[in-house]
Amino acid sequence: MIRPYILAETNWKHLKEATFDLAILPWGATEAHNYHLPYATDIIEADHIAAESARIAWEQEAKIIVLPTIPFGVNTGQPDIFLDINLNPSTQYAILRDIIQVLDRQGVHKLLVFNSHGGNDFKAILKELGLAFPNMFLCMSNWFRSLDLSKYFEEPGDHADEMETSMLLYLKPELVLPLEEAGPGMERKNKIKAFSEGWVWAERRWSQVTDDTGTGDPKLATSEKGERFFKDVTKKMAQLFVDLANADINDLYE
Repeated sequence: MIRPYILAETNWKHLKEATFDLAILPWGATEAHNYHLPYATDIIEADHIAAESARIAWEQEAKIIVLPTIPFGVNTGQPDIFLDINLNPSTQYAILRDIIQVLDRQGVHKLLVFNSHGGNDFKAILKELGLAFPNMFLCMSNWFRSLDLSKYFEEPGDHADEMETSMLLYLKPELVLPLEEAGPGMERKNKIKAFSEGWVWAERRWSQVTDDTGTGDPKLATSEKGERFFKDVTKKMAQLFVDLANADINDLYE
């Protein structure tokens, strides 16, 4: 069945006279996720969360369109991890500028960059593009920071961890290796205290931080945990889609 809010599935017959208040651009990455998860983990999460959130929002009559997911992200800290595909931030800027130019020209003046990869950071890019396209409202989201993960999962982590493994066990179990084949996802911390306190930053060399490319123990992951989290996060993101679609960008503050 064609989903009219998914650009890749709809057609010119339906789009010829269509108008949309909000475009959503999912953005993932192609990278190793411990031993047991597919390289497309961030893409799969982006595709499914964006689509389900859009379905819920569409049923609330939000005029939205989900663009095809960008499959490559910033992986500058992983140059020696085989086939981790890197897009430099300057490349992301160029891609976004071209997409925004199309939307602006065609009257879709709100864009949400639906980020699904921790290595992506669009804030500086969107600040610059916001000046270049004054008629556009540009924003970004990180779905993986939208809920308190401790209410869903027991082991903390941020890459191929219990949360991501549970999500893939729910969304694409056929692509997940048995959990006994997963590494422990142990993360080495920077010896300089200021980095762990969060007020100093440097790119992490991933192969020095983790032996199995994961950070966070996945062993307690289950499909049931993934389903519960997926349903809650899509409800929350759907509300964001509705709010953005209906918002007057000239009257956002109170």
